[in-house]
Amino acid sequence: MAPGPKHLTGDQAGISDFINKFDIFLFDCDGVLWTGDHLFSGTVETLELLRAKGKKIVFVTNNSTKSRSDYQKKLTSMGIPSNVDEIFASAYSSAIYIARILKLPAPKNKVYVLGESGIETELKSEGVEFVGGTDPAFRRDITPEDYTGLADGSLLDENVGIVLAGLDFHVNYLKLSHAYQYLARGAKFLATNTDSTLPSNHTFFPGAGSISIPLINMTGQQPIALGKPSQAMMDSIEGKFQFDRKTACMVGDRLDTDIKFGLEGKLGGTLAVLTGVSKKEEWEAEGAEVIPHYYVDKLSDLRG
Repeated sequence: MAPGPKHLTGDQAGISDFINKFDIFLFDCDGVLWTGDHLFSGTVETLELLRAKGKKIVFVTNNSTKSRSDYQKKLTSMGIPSNVDEIFASAYSSAIYIARILKLPAPKNKVYVLGESGIETELKSEGVEFVGGTDPAFRRDITPEDYTGLADGSLLDENVGIVLAGLDFHVNYLKLSHAYQYLARGAKFLATNTDSTLPSNHTFFPGAGSISIPLINMTGQQPIALGKPSQAMMDSIEGKFQFDRKTACMVGDRLDTDIKFGLEGKLGGTLAVLTGVSKKEEWEAEGAEVIPHYYVDKLSDLRG
């Protein structure tokens, strides 16, 4: 059995050694820096401490509802200095994968989006055409005419070659029916991320992974996931920021996404915080497979 993580809260010497060991910190946002619109106490000061010590900070989030620009605005509104280049979100990761890696031949390379404006913004930034998303035409009940048009294909865009599922606050039967018909006709199945829940306002709500489940059940397919813990995302981050993985640490609140992301990416360290989804009882359980290197009760404990 793998050794348990080192608890850093209250361990001044341990905290100092931990910080000195790494050059770059990859931070999850929801559940680590804030929950919903509530900023955790001491977050700004902790990030300032790391920057003052010359550490590089990258904000890595699986929330696809916001673009990098949206996230930069939220960070600024919270009093956290940042720039767009420090932010790597799953919507951006998905756009990069579709445009630069998947590169389906035109014209059958259009994307059907289950998701919010953050995905649309990042697809536009990479010149990727899409349908669905926030289009009001899809935010309604299904009709008898829809059944007919979807069955015979007359309501479908013949150039859609990809279905991209993210967190969609307006998901409905009509949207899922379109997605299924595209997949049944051979479209590639991608997901911005597979988080089952979204932490907000000190509780949990359905996450992007929950949006994909009906499609997985209908098709028997698993989507290619482009957020944490996908190593496609890690490779993209490494390519952009050019860092040594041995001197990098992933900081997050979820074992199955954040910590797994860092472990499978062979980063030098992973730090779990207990202000979000996962609790220490999970890695202390017999047979636990995802165990962080370190943990703190809350991020601000790194201030000592």
